[in-house]
Amino acid sequence: MVHSAYAAPAQTVPSFGLGVATIFPLLFATAPIGLLFGALAAQKGLTPAEVFLMSSMVFAGGSQFVALDLWANPLPWFTIASSAFLVNLRHVLMGASLTPKIPLITGRKRMLGYFFLTDETWAFCEQKVLSQPVGFGYYMGISLPFFSNWVISSFIGAFIGPVMGDPATIGLDFAFTALFVFLVMSFWTGYRSGLVIAASGLTSVLVNILVEGAWYIIAGALAGMLVAAILAKPEASTNTAPLSDQENQNG
Repeated sequence: MVHSAYAAPAQTVPSFGLGVATIFPLLFATAPIGLLFGALAAQKGLTPAEVFLMSSMVFAGGSQFVALDLWANPLPWFTIASSAFLVNLRHVLMGASLTPKIPLITGRKRMLGYFFLTDETWAFCEQKVLSQPVGFGYYMGISLPFFSNWVISSFIGAFIGPVMGDPATIGLDFAFTALFVFLVMSFWTGYRSGLVIAASGLTSVLVNILVEGAWYIIAGALAGMLVAAILAKPEASTNTAPLSDQENQNG
């Protein structure tokens, strides 16, 4: 067997600053969504302090909007909690997908990272690990500005909510949808990814029509995973084939 004296250079770990630079443009797109949430929450009767606490402690835009849709007097605690649970189940799938790919983040840092895990954080880290190992600095560089932006924008939105009127009149109701369209299309790599996206999207729509509640989120995720598994290419056999007798003698 011939041993090469050349050693490939170690890949650099992206820094906290690179994480901030990566997420920075997206802050301008997500700030209107935070303003929208704060405004809607104020119209439901929440104070700015309550909006601030909800955004900073829950930090899950999708489930927060679901909670507002179900907000009533008296408050349907169980319905809100169960719906938020279903919406946030996707974080289990995202965590299961991302955790094996970022072994540099361990222990307490990993537990802290789970709190900041969002669709946007997951998407950027999934893309980055294709070329570089992701460490805690890069992860938090994405997470902290995004967290701060969400909390501050929703807090400001709570003040302007009573005078804003219907957000749909200025198109803010579409901001949340536009952001997710951008995230989904950032994973486009060809017809295979297109099939995965189509399967996930169509399944979500059908389940949303046929089944009450937020089950369409999990159904869409599972459908996409199933199609991705079916389309996955097996690793080339040459990478794992044992050496022949002649190769062993030469080695």
